[in-house]
Amino acid sequence: MGARPRTQAAGSRPAVMTDVARLAGVSAQTVSRVLNDHPHVAEETRTRVLAAMDKLGYRRNLTARALVTRRTDTIGVVAFDTGLYGPASTLFSLEQAARERGYHVHVATVPDLSEEGFTEAVERLREHSVSGVVVLAPQRAAVRVMAGLPADLPAVAVEGGAAPGITSVVIDQAGGAVQATRHLVDLGHRRIGHVTGREDWIESAARLHGWQQTMAAAGLPADVVLPGDWGARSGYEAGLALLAAGVPVTGVFVANDHMALGMIRALAEGGVRIPEDVSVVGFDDIAEAEYLRPPLTTVRQDFAEVGRRCVDLLLQRIEDPGWSSADDAVVVPAALVVRASTAPPPGA
Repeated sequence: MGARPRTQAAGSRPAVMTDVARLAGVSAQTVSRVLNDHPHVAEETRTRVLAAMDKLGYRRNLTARALVTRRTDTIGVVAFDTGLYGPASTLFSLEQAARERGYHVHVATVPDLSEEGFTEAVERLREHSVSGVVVLAPQRAAVRVMAGLPADLPAVAVEGGAAPGITSVVIDQAGGAVQATRHLVDLGHRRIGHVTGREDWIESAARLHGWQQTMAAAGLPADVVLPGDWGARSGYEAGLALLAAGVPVTGVFVANDHMALGMIRALAEGGVRIPEDVSVVGFDDIAEAEYLRPPLTTVRQDFAEVGRRCVDLLLQRIEDPGWSSADDAVVVPAALVVRASTAPPPGA
């Protein structure tokens, strides 16, 4: 007598990831993690998912899928600006996460934020038969041009929560800014300035909002705002502006660490001591932050988790084209790292 054939979901239709998830009583994301040997899955859950896959006859077959869909085990990345710390760190984390799951990464950079340039980048990736794409979209204009993504191409965005129909993975930028500003408030600072990032960047607006929100909640004026462009020179110029105004603050939340580095240099040259006279908080926790003089209090972004979540979500879409997330964005928390660049204000 032959072995009893395994069950298939929905009649003769081959089982898909959501069928496995339903039978195992878990989310589709958990099934994806099991498929890709993610370390953070309970052994009992892994066993249950594997049993459901076996019962349904579910098998991921990349070779067969490539023959049918002309896709391969390659993920595409569309990147608008990889020269800055955030995008570069995100790209590195994406490559690491994809490699852990047996995928290669092909990157197409876009020199400008035009719809034509974005379309050309996507077409270059499709020529390499990518299974899906991750779009690094930190600028508002990048979110707008994502509307041109082909409907049949699975996609996930980083910082692209406003793109219709595209799930994004975002770091809690506003929450990180709240932590940074609240730290200064809790130390006793009542005059706290802010140096912004580039005007067209989503992160810049979120960090500004978090600072404003915290100042308003504390009943403090949010009237010292200095423009920056993410570069150390703009932070230096913001520091010179504070010196020219007679340093009207005792604390500054700077929208990234490179600008904070420039600000500390300018203030030090003007005879202002950090943190005895002015406390400075940055954002990013770049590798050099703890080696600055003084070591920089900053907000750490978990780029490794962003990479893992992006790849998890994209593989779900690839494995099950009918799957869609109920959430507009997956939010990764940010964390304050307190070092020696902050202290109570003078006289406190």
